[in-house]
Amino acid sequence: MADLFPAEDDFEAAEREVVSLRRSLEYHNRLYYVEAKTEITDREYDTIFRRLVELEDRFPELRSADSPSQKVGGEPVSAFAQVEHRIPMLSIDNLFEDAELQDWHEGLQKLLEQEEPEYTVEYKIDGVALSLTWEDGSLVRAATRGNGSTGDDVTSNARVIRGIPLRLHCDSPPAVLEVRGEVLILNEDFSASQQARIEAGEEPFRNPRNAAAGALKLLDSRQTRDRQLRFLGHGLGYREGIDWPTYCEFLASARSFGIPVTPGVQTVRGLDGLRTACEELISQVPELPFEVDGLVLKLNRLAEWTQLGSTARSPRWVRAWKWQRYEAETRISRITVQVGRTGVMTPVAELEPVEIAGTTVSRASLHNRDEVERLGVRIGDLVVVEKAGKIIPHVLRVNEQARSGDETEYCFPDVCPECSARAVQDENGVYVRCPNPRCPAQLRETLVFFSSRPAMDIDGLGEKLVEQLLTARLVDGIPSLYRLHQHREVLKRLERQGQKSIERLLAGIDASRTQPLWRLLTGLNIRHVGQTNARNLEAAFGTLQQIAEQSEETLAAVDEIGPVIASSVHGFFRSEYGRELIQELQSLGLNLGTEQESDGRDVAATLLAGKTLVVTGTLTLFKRDEIQQKIRDLGGKASGSVSKKTDYLIAGEAAGSKLEKARSLGVQVLTEQEFLDLISEKSGESESPADV
Repeated sequence: MADLFPAEDDFEAAEREVVSLRRSLEYHNRLYYVEAKTEITDREYDTIFRRLVELEDRFPELRSADSPSQKVGGEPVSAFAQVEHRIPMLSIDNLFEDAELQDWHEGLQKLLEQEEPEYTVEYKIDGVALSLTWEDGSLVRAATRGNGSTGDDVTSNARVIRGIPLRLHCDSPPAVLEVRGEVLILNEDFSASQQARIEAGEEPFRNPRNAAAGALKLLDSRQTRDRQLRFLGHGLGYREGIDWPTYCEFLASARSFGIPVTPGVQTVRGLDGLRTACEELISQVPELPFEVDGLVLKLNRLAEWTQLGSTARSPRWVRAWKWQRYEAETRISRITVQVGRTGVMTPVAELEPVEIAGTTVSRASLHNRDEVERLGVRIGDLVVVEKAGKIIPHVLRVNEQARSGDETEYCFPDVCPECSARAVQDENGVYVRCPNPRCPAQLRETLVFFSSRPAMDIDGLGEKLVEQLLTARLVDGIPSLYRLHQHREVLKRLERQGQKSIERLLAGIDASRTQPLWRLLTGLNIRHVGQTNARNLEAAFGTLQQIAEQSEETLAAVDEIGPVIASSVHGFFRSEYGRELIQELQSLGLNLGTEQESDGRDVAATLLAGKTLVVTGTLTLFKRDEIQQKIRDLGGKASGSVSKKTDYLIAGEAAGSKLEKARSLGVQVLTEQEFLDLISEKSGESESPADV
């Protein structure tokens, strides 16, 4: 690279450029690993990186431990030192049956004296536990779980893991912050590394977790770097100078610090909320880019973690929802392709029937095209099949020693088997999709999901009836469900559809017209939009039409939405299919939300127009979601973080770092009562929590 300095000792110019290069690399790292977005090519990134390394080599005094250049790996260590965990890394007790889930929930009800505790539900990533500690913003320590009290110091290896920031992205970092999570390898990276090892004549890894565990314990961090490890945070350890009221707020802060965190976390209330969230997350497991071995259920409020404490082995406020795993060996007779509701084309092994855990299995998922290549599976192969709970069975490995030579290789199709649309591969992903929203297979799966409990919860409409309705050509999309009352006589001719069943079906469809907008949004089959994101969109914009009219930038600014989800939502509503769907739904009398914008007649809706408010601490007059909805109803923005753009901070009891930051920025701080006084003064009317 050309020398940009007029003289070898131009230290000040080098220092300025090093600062600029580091900021650029940190920005693009966060964009890629935390927000799943890119603005520059790999070549452009490498050019910036090499320039930084060149400058730090020329001026060693400018090199620091938290520089992005230090993620390249250092000299091998001779052994790992031991680290004592200031807060033990305990195990999590498992739940396997619904009765166990109910017992745990009822126990918490009694201990907390609450009817509907607030929970979070997230994927249990099948990785290797790791504790990361930052002091004054700099990464100083990484440790394995070990025996729970003491683990190995693997800091040198953690420093080269993709996405782990060597310095937190914030102006006023906490004195100490320990974040716990999982080290993992994405399925696509694992598939590529397996192929490379096979071509090099090396023994392939058994699974992604084993590959990650081995990489974390390598003595040479340069070898660790080559394993394509990732980190996803999901736990909170020791901290000083910072705290949060809820687990979800901790995750939001960690993400803002540049720490990748576990995706798709849902917040729910009560036992029914837990069951629905579990059902929804489990249904999405086949599309995940990493392996999971269950779900994790936690109380959301951190004060309740402290209140309940732990047994000698595990915390009382968290459980793992697991599914039993069973294996059997059988032969593949053919391979077909199943098209899901988001268009994902999943290869499925059609098997010689075999009994696994008391059920007969004749089909098993092969996940995606890359997995077929990784396994090297052929039609006629003898394979080991695993069944895990309610998840579709999948092929673990091929018994290559049992091959006779009569097996045939499989070629993944380049068109959709249902509608013949040319298939497309996800950008930077492993999934191949049918891009046609009117594909019969997508329609079938969409209608089934639309009527399910996580979405519109239509009584009487299940998978078998959807199949009959499609075969009889009584439905051709979501709107046609709401016209079924015109076909009562035809419905009577369907299998097992007597008068009572038909009346139940039509009543269920009619009742769904009044379901809240977030349920409709969930059921529309917009990629990346589940219950949580649907609720956030409704809270931000009020109506389906308002959501459809937003730009990508406006959508991305909504809490927990971000650019990837925003792009998906924007694309859906700008498509011909999306526009036509909205028009039809408007004519059918469904609840499409409530206008939030004032038309001049509702003064209250503009009381906080243009104002940004943040809520923190433990509230006594409101529930958190109630006061945030009140802010939105009055035209304001309910934000999750304090910045110079924040107009008011509403602080409850035990307010922590957000209160400190608000004071340092000169943001006006209000109690709950002062907030009520403020909006009463603006409206000229008295207001109380009962009015919310």
